[in-house]
Amino acid sequence: MKNLKLSLGAPLIAGSLLILAAFHPIHSTDDPKSGIILENMDKQVLPGNNFMEYVNGSWIKKTEIPADKPSIGVGSLVNDKAQADVKEIIEKAASGKFADGSEEQKIGDLYGSYMNTTIRDAIGIKPIAADLKKIDAIKDQKELASYFAYASKIGNTVPFSVAVTEDFKDPKHYMLLTWQGGLGLPDREYYFTNDAKSIEIRAKYVAHIEKMLTLAGITSAKPKAAEIMALETLLASKQMKKEETRNMAGLYNKYAVSKLNTLMPDFDWQGMLNEAGVKNADSIVVAQVNYTKALNDIIKDTPLDTWKTYLKWSVINGAAEALNTTLDEENFNFNGTILSGAPKQRPQWRRAVVVVNTALGEMVGKLYVEKHFSPEAKARMMVLVGNLLKAYESSIKELDWMSPETKIEALKKISKFTPKIGYPDKWRDYSALRIVKNDLYGNLKRSTAFEYNRMMKKLGTPVDRTEWGMTPQTVNAYYNPPLNEIVFPAAILQPPFFDMKADDAVNYGSIGAVIGHEIGHGFDDQGSTFDGDGVMRDWWTKTDKEEFKKRTNALVAQYSSFKVLSDLNVNGEFTLGENIGDLGGLSIALKAYHASLNGKTAPVLDGFNGDQRIFIGWGQVWLNKSREQNLRKQVNTDPHSPAKFRVNGVVRNIPEFYTAFNVKPGDSLYLAPSQRVKIW
Repeated sequence: MKNLKLSLGAPLIAGSLLILAAFHPIHSTDDPKSGIILENMDKQVLPGNNFMEYVNGSWIKKTEIPADKPSIGVGSLVNDKAQADVKEIIEKAASGKFADGSEEQKIGDLYGSYMNTTIRDAIGIKPIAADLKKIDAIKDQKELASYFAYASKIGNTVPFSVAVTEDFKDPKHYMLLTWQGGLGLPDREYYFTNDAKSIEIRAKYVAHIEKMLTLAGITSAKPKAAEIMALETLLASKQMKKEETRNMAGLYNKYAVSKLNTLMPDFDWQGMLNEAGVKNADSIVVAQVNYTKALNDIIKDTPLDTWKTYLKWSVINGAAEALNTTLDEENFNFNGTILSGAPKQRPQWRRAVVVVNTALGEMVGKLYVEKHFSPEAKARMMVLVGNLLKAYESSIKELDWMSPETKIEALKKISKFTPKIGYPDKWRDYSALRIVKNDLYGNLKRSTAFEYNRMMKKLGTPVDRTEWGMTPQTVNAYYNPPLNEIVFPAAILQPPFFDMKADDAVNYGSIGAVIGHEIGHGFDDQGSTFDGDGVMRDWWTKTDKEEFKKRTNALVAQYSSFKVLSDLNVNGEFTLGENIGDLGGLSIALKAYHASLNGKTAPVLDGFNGDQRIFIGWGQVWLNKSREQNLRKQVNTDPHSPAKFRVNGVVRNIPEFYTAFNVKPGDSLYLAPSQRVKIW
């Protein structure tokens, strides 16, 4: 059940109200501190040679990555604190005897079912027996199609799945969407890259499958592991590359349900959709058309016994962490150590907190914000968001490369942004979800099905604009194009992302640039295909689109030249959207900070002027140290550039950086003015 995901909700605030506001200072009434973490800096490094090391070098030198982490950085440190805060909430909620069905009972019994390894080891693999038996009972292709839907419902991996999301071209309504899947390795390229490390990972993956099958009591594990690998490789060979999935228009291929047999004539679509709980849907968007067409023969020509072996692996692989210690440890050995480099598991309680946060996220989140999120923090964030939106508006008006026609549309979009900050106004109802003491596998299976059914019930209803895609205790943020919304959960709003006691400059360089980053996603290679109402349409003139492409191509080239390791470069095409967000975010944060000064001179604090503190604030939030295996995995699967390049790759494109730190030709980060990329 590794697919267990939740989609959460927050207050609906009209961006148009914020955009009309003047720039306001955000600092507290007390004398602010600089917000600079001086002990982390290495002032022996020239800022123009390596700004990441200038800001964080001393910390990088003295810090050892904990054995239970593939990397360590600001995100993981703040997340550790959020997990500790949630643990305290969970343990308090679980400390007494509560009525069956109460929130306290559900939180306590889910957490306890994860923590009680003695009982889990005694139960062993019995919880998956019924699901393995269900697979054995599959008699033909029609039943196989229905089983694919059943497996998706309980969170197991299958060749493709069906989900419900906002319609890209009609965002007031929901659409059905198919998506490719079915792989046990992190990305399709893992199956085909032929360097020594990739070949070694594939060999270890097959050995891992064999061992997991054996531990789960499956006979003839060795030949079956080879069968599974062969089928996954075949699926991967037909899948759309991750870079191509960034083309949103290319993903929107709407088919009448009655015409799906033109894609897969031998597949029982109706049986699959019936089992999936799809009712009264007349159309479905097929994201990867060529892959879907190829699946027809793959499904038909692969022996039913091979499919059964593959599907049993899917059950075992998905359930490993929820069963006994031996399966859990082998699962971590491959996914945690071989793929990510961490030699040791995270503490049991931290993993239990993740499970509770995933399954009962808003139930816990309600308690989290009561204790850890102040109205003052929310009010100050609202001012920051308003200032950043105003700065984007000003910047768009001043662009020298964009025509008046396109500017009008871009300004309309800015005026319609919806910010959501901290937590939702409307909390999710978990009353229909049953949590049972000491039944971890059953609890996760039921919670996944609960979320799946909640998703399917959206079909035919108006889009709920109050819903959130993250819990309040999540250390992250996001932009959602069809709703044109930027969302900042409560847990990210703490130092060093956001320091209530710090001067404005560092906060603009940190959380301000993060806000700018999320706004920037509305104008990146994907977000720019949606208008202010969330409708996917072309609102660009041909000339402006070509100029935008020219500038983004220059950014792709810059990042593709960055060496992560001696044999590995950043994937500039795959990371383009995040790099646009970073560059626009910091550039606009700088502009918003200048405007917020209202003509006054920024104070000098800890020896640094205002602009210097903004750039240092940006560097501080990407403080990070990562293991080699994790860097390789990140480059292969994550659309964000490694932290070093999120710092150095951005600042070298911003003219104010050169002035602030006296960066000259010959410095490693120096770019001639004609080579610097400015988009927004």
